[in-house]
Amino acid sequence: MTSKQWLCVLVAFICGMSTQAQTKVDSLREVVVTGTGTERLLRNAPVQTEVISRKMLDTFGGKSVEEILGSLTASFAFSEGDMGSQMQLGGLGNAYILVLIDGKRIHGDVGGENDLGVIDPHNIERIEIVKGAQSALYGSDAMAGVINIITKKHKDEGLVIDNTTRYGSFNDLRQHNGIGFTVGSLTSYTNFQLQHTDGWQNTADEYAEGKVVHDSRTKTVNEYTNWQVSERLDYALNKDVSLYADGMYYTKGIHRPTDGKYPSCDVFTYDLMYRDASASVGGKWTMPAQRRNYVSFDLDWNKHAYYYDYTARTYEDAYIDGVLEHGVPMYPGQKRLQSDQQRMMASLKGVFYLPYANTLNTGLEYRYDYLEAPMRTDNGHASDWTGALYVQDEFDLLKWLNLTAGLRLVDNAEFGVRLTPKVSMMLSAGDWRFRMGWSQGFKTPTVKELHYRYLHVMGSSTFFNIGNVNLDPQLSNYYSANVEYRGKRLTASLTVYQNQLDQMIALVNVPVGEIPAGITTAYLGDGSGNVQARMYKNMEDARTRGVDVNLSYRLTRELTLTGAYSWLDTKAHQYNTSKKRLERVVIDGTAHHKWSASAVWQHRFSATYRLGINLSTRGSSERLYQNNGNGKPFQLWRINTTHDIGRTDRKLSYRVEVGVDNILNQVDRTMHPYHLGSNSSGTTVFGTFAIKFKQGKTIKTITKKQTNHEED
Repeated sequence: MTSKQWLCVLVAFICGMSTQAQTKVDSLREVVVTGTGTERLLRNAPVQTEVISRKMLDTFGGKSVEEILGSLTASFAFSEGDMGSQMQLGGLGNAYILVLIDGKRIHGDVGGENDLGVIDPHNIERIEIVKGAQSALYGSDAMAGVINIITKKHKDEGLVIDNTTRYGSFNDLRQHNGIGFTVGSLTSYTNFQLQHTDGWQNTADEYAEGKVVHDSRTKTVNEYTNWQVSERLDYALNKDVSLYADGMYYTKGIHRPTDGKYPSCDVFTYDLMYRDASASVGGKWTMPAQRRNYVSFDLDWNKHAYYYDYTARTYEDAYIDGVLEHGVPMYPGQKRLQSDQQRMMASLKGVFYLPYANTLNTGLEYRYDYLEAPMRTDNGHASDWTGALYVQDEFDLLKWLNLTAGLRLVDNAEFGVRLTPKVSMMLSAGDWRFRMGWSQGFKTPTVKELHYRYLHVMGSSTFFNIGNVNLDPQLSNYYSANVEYRGKRLTASLTVYQNQLDQMIALVNVPVGEIPAGITTAYLGDGSGNVQARMYKNMEDARTRGVDVNLSYRLTRELTLTGAYSWLDTKAHQYNTSKKRLERVVIDGTAHHKWSASAVWQHRFSATYRLGINLSTRGSSERLYQNNGNGKPFQLWRINTTHDIGRTDRKLSYRVEVGVDNILNQVDRTMHPYHLGSNSSGTTVFGTFAIKFKQGKTIKTITKKQTNHEED
């Protein structure tokens, strides 16, 4: 890093660090559920949990989940692409990060990347983050950690109608509408969101076909539009039994340049289109004998489909009456399915508060995955199933000592049975908490890693990526230690961790002779040798270790200084095909240093007007890659002002937000397709207008004593 960047880090520490609401003083009474599946005060959570609270979300005014996580924590790194969000946590990518919405995993993994656009940022109550596979409640995809998006609940508001419209540079539009009502024991909430941007181009330079072109049409971020509508119904059958049903439909279209001077690199003959849908039903029975014990069940169906939407005549391979034909023409307006991933999940969970300060959490899960990919699998489809049984016990052995231990038993159709243990300990001493934990993770290869194949174009290079049915499961051991202090004004947290992974699955270059029988060499293109073959193999093991430091100081009742710093070091063994041996490398995308900080000030000038100002910064040292260069270091600054108009206890209230992103206009103009540190387009402005109508909410009177207690 440059001396200027180190100075920014030092200033962040002096100001007081931790943008995570976990370290905010006014969150002492906050309840979390992700780590153990039971409600715990944040300060007493046995499994360390980071929280981005409603207050931080409101003052920051983020346009997307990627922007929120990337700015309000120092642990995440993002590189948004057409296929979804290229996310990294603790040195590990999307395939190792489990994303939940209200405790349910989101669906969709084209290219191994989750599309976080299915999450409406204006409908988030808070975000809980648990790092590492520390909980027996979660299975595969959680080796790096769990992100649980908790949505807003509206059943106590009676009739509520809200609208939020956010508009910014490059025709960036974010629209949210919601309507909710309660009739007797039935509560309904309908949510709509739309996101659009025209995209932008930071540089017209592109390296392709062995030369640099200076007038490429390739964009840094392509134009896209997505929209979603969802419905949630809750019904209280009686005081002990509640039922719910919800559903969602989501569509996204990505428009790419269709005309230019260099057809081989800067233009495309098809756009990308996605269609997602989901439906769920479930219920909860609270046992009358002791109101805290309960049993719940959930049944979920999810669909994620990915299409080519042709914009020019294109010649493709296609099956005609069961026979593979080459050079079949596709015409503008035609759409062609590339993959359709569907998933069914059933789960049964019970939480029981037992004698001698034991809390038992146990459950059963069944998951069935189905993949339809007519041109990308041997038979046009593939499937897999996994069953799991877990049990986790929280034992408050003494008032100051908690032990949490769990076991997860997994049975997979292809890879059999595996048992993974988890154990953690927390010591309490006044305002101090000391936590230690160890856990094992077990991750079976996905249906795509086993069976899927596709062409991946990167500048002048084209790769034919091939699934491998001979893969083995991946294993991990995660160790962590944390010390935390929570006072009335100061909160401080230090965490050290190490994650050891074995049998990691990676794409490895292979000669044509290693391509499995039955996969035609026509998939390698025109036979000129310009396309390289890569296959998924268990060719790696890796070790990631890091330190997270979080501090927060409430300077006055209205001003809080916050921030976060993360140090990360990774090492992996990767197979070098030319030398035919394993070599030590750094995991792609690793940045040794990441940081963020903010100053948040709020003041109520009258009963009908409150002003908020959030000045924040985030930065990263150089991001390291094995090919196509490293991502440059960056430091971005942002300011958002909020103006709340109207009384919160009245039917109608308004909010206006005005902000500037990337105040210092830092732009990474690295040529395509080399890696970027940040894809920011430079200084942009945005504004938000929100209006909310509510009728029927019961307003509780809060005494001065209660108010002070909550603020403390």
